[in-house]
Amino acid sequence: MYSINSSQPCIQRDYGYGSTVCVCNVTHCDDLDPLVKTPKGVVTVFETSKSGDRFVKTELKFGDNSEFNANKSQTITVDKSKGVYQKIVGFGGAFTDAAGLNIKTLPEKLQNRIISDYFSKSGIEYNLGRIPIGGSDFSTHAYSYDDNNKDDFDFKHFSLAKEDLDYKIPIIKTAKQINSDLRVFGSPWSPPAWMKNNSELNHGGYLIGEPGGKYYKAYANYIVKFLDSYKASGVPIWGITIDNEPYAALLTSKFPWNSLSFTPEFQRDFIKKDLGPTLEAAGYGVNTTQLMICDDQRDWVHTWANTIYTDKDAAKYVSGLAFHWYINTDKNALNLDFVHNTDPSKFILATEACEDYTGKEQHVFLGSWQTFERYAKDIIVDLKHWTSGWVDWNMALDTEGGPNWAKNFVDAPVIVNATSQEYYKNPIFYAMGHYSKFLTPGSQRVFQTQEPSVDTLLSTTFVRPDGGTV
Repeated sequence: MYSINSSQPCIQRDYGYGSTVCVCNVTHCDDLDPLVKTPKGVVTVFETSKSGDRFVKTELKFGDNSEFNANKSQTITVDKSKGVYQKIVGFGGAFTDAAGLNIKTLPEKLQNRIISDYFSKSGIEYNLGRIPIGGSDFSTHAYSYDDNNKDDFDFKHFSLAKEDLDYKIPIIKTAKQINSDLRVFGSPWSPPAWMKNNSELNHGGYLIGEPGGKYYKAYANYIVKFLDSYKASGVPIWGITIDNEPYAALLTSKFPWNSLSFTPEFQRDFIKKDLGPTLEAAGYGVNTTQLMICDDQRDWVHTWANTIYTDKDAAKYVSGLAFHWYINTDKNALNLDFVHNTDPSKFILATEACEDYTGKEQHVFLGSWQTFERYAKDIIVDLKHWTSGWVDWNMALDTEGGPNWAKNFVDAPVIVNATSQEYYKNPIFYAMGHYSKFLTPGSQRVFQTQEPSVDTLLSTTFVRPDGGTV
């Protein structure tokens, strides 16, 4: 077990949404001391509460005969000899254009402080970062890396964007200096419009032709160009997903922002005919770069796994499956069990989540406790169903929930107020920290029972690489 203290307390501010935010400015920001292993026989409890507690510590000793003032009790039994399950890959958030732009509106001291809050041992110790390959809706405009509007199979017009050079790459490098174990993976929202049958970056659309054809090969080469460019810029890429939300883009013909449609069958054939061999030939094979399929909703993951993992010519290039949280239900969590059982050698990673208030006038709810509870429950449910990590969406947004060129504003763990030159850590920042700070990479889920079993208490147990039990 582990001990942690807050060396700088939270300055609370209540905006009336159930709980409070912690305010950070140039003179003060709360932080957490690095973990310290606690003595044998001691259980350390960390609590974040609706009333404003953040990582408050209580120590209990095994064998205590203390009386507990409770009407009901739960007994959790851990037995590693009865079963071990998935290992943790990590936790993190996304280096979007919007996140970078907001961070850069603050004084340099606060810029570094936000990055430290996420990645340092005095923060919540993220070790994963997702990066859009080109633009996403959380950019100030739609773009790709080759917007020549003409066929460019030799990529003479390919170049990283100003957003990469000014925001993404510098911030990733700073995060990497803070946590050398940081792993970054990329996700394309759309290839250049000239590769698509609708000639647009948005509104879905397929690649022109069929897998094995010149436009599919061009898309594979486009991804390699991104990998090469980031590597040359000092940011090696740990993994990639093939396409952000490929099935959602297919189901909605007027998908409003950067998008590309794939069926599971087309993605399977693209992998084995184009992307897999191209990555391998360029030195980004399965042993060096983690290729993840799907990157869409949990409701559909079983279809993608069944289609791709059962085809050995495609599956050999794939390391895992990525999924998003937006239509999660208690029932479709079982789809993750199917994915694991289809090929236990491949990991499962949750790669995007945010509280989405689309259709409402307000999108940021500072101090929302409802969002905290949604995050905390969703993460633990995923972990109980073979998921090896959980990656949030934007790491920082403004008070409107942007910028977002498609007006798809949402909430985030950190909200930046450039006018006041301060930022606010929402309760979900600490929800993420309750997992990311304790479940280090390589931690392994072990067998446990909970008696009596109730829906109001969710639990799971992991053993860390250093032997600690969480």
